[in-house]
Amino acid sequence: MNDQAEHPLRYALVNELHARPSPRLEAPCTAVFVAFKEPRDAANRERSRDVAHLADLCSRHGSPSPDPQAGHYAAQLGRHKLRWESHTEFVTYTAFARGLPPRPFDPSVGEIFPLDWQRNAPGKRVAAVIVHVDVLPEDPNEIKPRLKEWFAAESLASVWVLDESAAVAGDFRIDPAGWMRFAVFVRPGTASGRVGRIIQRLLDLETYRAMSMLGLGRARILSEQMNGLEVQLSDILQGMADDTRPSEAVLHDLLSVSTRLESAATQHSFRFGATAAYEAIVMERVAALRETRFMGGQMLTEFMQRRYAPAMRTVKSTEKRLATLLDRAERAGELLRTRVDVWRGAQNQEIMQRMDRRADLQLRLQHTVEGLSVVAISYYAVGLLGYALYPLAHAVHLDKSVLIAALTPLVVLAVWFGMHRIRARLHDDH
Repeated sequence: MNDQAEHPLRYALVNELHARPSPRLEAPCTAVFVAFKEPRDAANRERSRDVAHLADLCSRHGSPSPDPQAGHYAAQLGRHKLRWESHTEFVTYTAFARGLPPRPFDPSVGEIFPLDWQRNAPGKRVAAVIVHVDVLPEDPNEIKPRLKEWFAAESLASVWVLDESAAVAGDFRIDPAGWMRFAVFVRPGTASGRVGRIIQRLLDLETYRAMSMLGLGRARILSEQMNGLEVQLSDILQGMADDTRPSEAVLHDLLSVSTRLESAATQHSFRFGATAAYEAIVMERVAALRETRFMGGQMLTEFMQRRYAPAMRTVKSTEKRLATLLDRAERAGELLRTRVDVWRGAQNQEIMQRMDRRADLQLRLQHTVEGLSVVAISYYAVGLLGYALYPLAHAVHLDKSVLIAALTPLVVLAVWFGMHRIRARLHDDH
């Protein structure tokens, strides 16, 4: 086939579907799992450090180094099969070994991941699990004493999974050595692929449970912050009814609260979104196990509803509360803008009234000035005409005072008419 007809990502995307197959395991065996996450901005971490940390573990066991651009890796580390995967926020290491230790859940099985190596990880450990996989006895009642010995009775969940092909038990507690424990008892003859899927789903369940509950810590911190911000916002809204309080002061307080709310939303939006996504994966993994009740024990679904779901509801309610406060702050801003617009309208109306009064005064003053101008111009015009016509008046024996008296009304009328024409012309030009 012509390569030019292929989309450049076609093969890469298809290969991604097969990059992380479920392990194929046979009972008895042991799975040891750890997951690391950087405390801050894990999604944008420098992934080369994760690969370098993996290469260090491989070097300790004499195994080939991973590709620097790898997103997943598999190798044989002594008697263990190692699987490494890089995810959006975390990396996971899983080691599978045949057989079981002399003592169930012996912390020594975790030595495949040395403590000093774990301390040097780019992130912090968010999950550490030991899965004890054994063969289910003919009488399932025989495992009850073991479950009582290994797990806390008040939080123990024990179920049949995948059409009763295996029994799974765990109490979701961390033992003194720092490991969470799961026990899996597989019916003889169960396919290795099915056993591997059961183990993988349990590990995914714990990993994504741990990752989703990171949002609970954020929610508690944010709730404390919102308690204070909510009081401030309420005070601002009540203060907006006080006309004596300057709008500038109210605006300053509102901007301060709104800025802190927007900052909180920006800081926590990714974590809350990731929590919702991880929660969905947790519930999908539980559903994929197709659990049924094991000898009257607590089911995983029941455990999640009682212990896990309240934490997720807390995160969701906190996120909703933050959104509500943001909406209230936005509405307060709109109310404040309306208040300012009304105030500005009143100010503009007052200014217009002042301008009208000033214009009226200017018009009156203009009329007064025009009247005075007519008088002044007429005075000088009469004087000039009197000087000009005096010889003629003398020739006809006309007294000067009579001449001035006769000229005055004529000159005043002529000056007034001239100024009226000039004012009318100026008005027409505008």
